[in-house]
Amino acid sequence: MTTAASFTEVFSSALRGEHCQIVAPGLVQQLPVASWTRSASRGDRAVLLHCVGPTLDIGCGPGRMTQYLAETGHAVLGIDVVPEAVFQTRDRGVAALLRNVFEPIPGEGRWQTALLADGNIGIGGNPRALLARAAALLAPGGRVVVDLAPPGDGVRTRTIRLETRSWRSHPFPWAVVSADAIGTLVVGLGLMVSSVECHDDRWFAVLVKDL
Repeated sequence: MTTAASFTEVFSSALRGEHCQIVAPGLVQQLPVASWTRSASRGDRAVLLHCVGPTLDIGCGPGRMTQYLAETGHAVLGIDVVPEAVFQTRDRGVAALLRNVFEPIPGEGRWQTALLADGNIGIGGNPRALLARAAALLAPGGRVVVDLAPPGDGVRTRTIRLETRSWRSHPFPWAVVSADAIGTLVVGLGLMVSSVECHDDRWFAVLVKDL
């Protein structure tokens, strides 16, 4: 029997090694924690090549992206709402804060890159609101580097939960944005699509803030 818990409690348990699934109507999918707790992969590095200058890693998880950026000379800060994620990021020797992206962030309006990796465009279930917030965090001419789903499904928001053997999170909204939908999504946000790319079946875009 599983016990109801917060998202942060269940995700923390998953990061500590407990098997975890994403569950929604018509969907049961393993949470890919193993790919997040290792070092940055070749696909990760293809995305991270587009990060320039001081970079804010939004939803940094256990910190593999943050660590790679620091090791390659970037000033970088990870933020996450999950205490275990922040602990593991700091344990890699890089800076991280326990912070919701919609709360005050150090350096607002001065970041050169905002990174939304690993599907984090889905945070909060409202990708336009999230991208508008990311744009507000950037300096003029800064960029959002964002992982996307393959083309074909537009923008979808659904209510999901996380489940382990012991815990079941309260339902929460999550969005998925396809590569061919990002252009329409950013209209009116002060962001322009600079490029949409695919490396090793991984789709991502670079969005540039107006000067």
